[in-house]
Amino acid sequence: MKKKFIYSAVACLAIILGTAYYYFFSPFLSQPSETHYLYVDRDDNIDSIYTKLKPVANNGSFNGLKTLIRQSHYANNVRTGRYAIEKGEGAFTVFRRLKNGQQTPLNLTIPSVRTVDRLAAELSQKLMLDSVEIADALFSNEVCSKYGYDTTTIACMFIPNTYEIYWNTNLDKFLDRMHKESEKFWEADQRKDKAAAAGLTPNEVITLASIIDEETANNAEKPMIAGMYLNRLHLSSGEYPNGMPLQADPTIKFAWKKFELKRIYNNLLTIDSPYNTYRYAGLPPGPIRIPSVAGIDAVLNFTHHDYLYMCAKEDFSGTHNFAATYSEHLQNAAKYSKALNERGIK
Repeated sequence: MKKKFIYSAVACLAIILGTAYYYFFSPFLSQPSETHYLYVDRDDNIDSIYTKLKPVANNGSFNGLKTLIRQSHYANNVRTGRYAIEKGEGAFTVFRRLKNGQQTPLNLTIPSVRTVDRLAAELSQKLMLDSVEIADALFSNEVCSKYGYDTTTIACMFIPNTYEIYWNTNLDKFLDRMHKESEKFWEADQRKDKAAAAGLTPNEVITLASIIDEETANNAEKPMIAGMYLNRLHLSSGEYPNGMPLQADPTIKFAWKKFELKRIYNNLLTIDSPYNTYRYAGLPPGPIRIPSVAGIDAVLNFTHHDYLYMCAKEDFSGTHNFAATYSEHLQNAAKYSKALNERGIK
């Protein structure tokens, strides 16, 4: 009789443990080879969380999670965030992570985009932030001045590196983080000293870098282009006592907001915009895109030479012919114009 009792007790215990394992500790994911990320935003409640989890969960583990949640106060205290569910993890681990708000950060790469509106749209796809909320802040003089910028230079604060950040970071903390990362960037590798040696502020470096990035995707050539534009900026002669106009075609595209243009005709140079570097000397008031780190470092490590002109090569390689005199430049320009006409590019 005693043995039967022991066997029954062991059997009952085995059933209990097996049931507990099945519901609470067996793999939660139905595809256990892949990590799944659950995004819980401001509008989510317990029902919408269940809706998001059910398609990726095993039935037993899913019911186990619901049981744990019913026995807790989590349904009344849903916490936003990005939560990883790793292979092999059970419902108990998933529940504890959600309940304690143990979210997983993501790697956010700041995109090299042309406009603040585009930046806001891209960031809103990667963070729990609304694009309108971001854009409103970046177009606000009050917000921009808090970080030492204005609405034309605020893009300078966004260095296009990759940062580990929480998906549900609020806007104030996100902007604070970007400002801190920008300061770290300029303190590193003697960048501030190099900017001063080139006669530029950090914002001016980024503005020039944005033009260079629009001129070419060839990183090896960017220091050459930087040297040419700096020669124009610093030129002092009878014709250009205060520097030669940059005459940078990408700034014309930006002024017109016509980024698809392949050729810049004379009628486009008449636009009255501070970004028209054919009409106004010096750098435009701010960057025409968020430049790459390669573009920024090209300005800081520019090539010293005597070139004042450049023209895209007629082989459409994405590189340029450089010239020290205007007569040489006209010869290069004629070759490129002929190549455009032969290809029917308007």
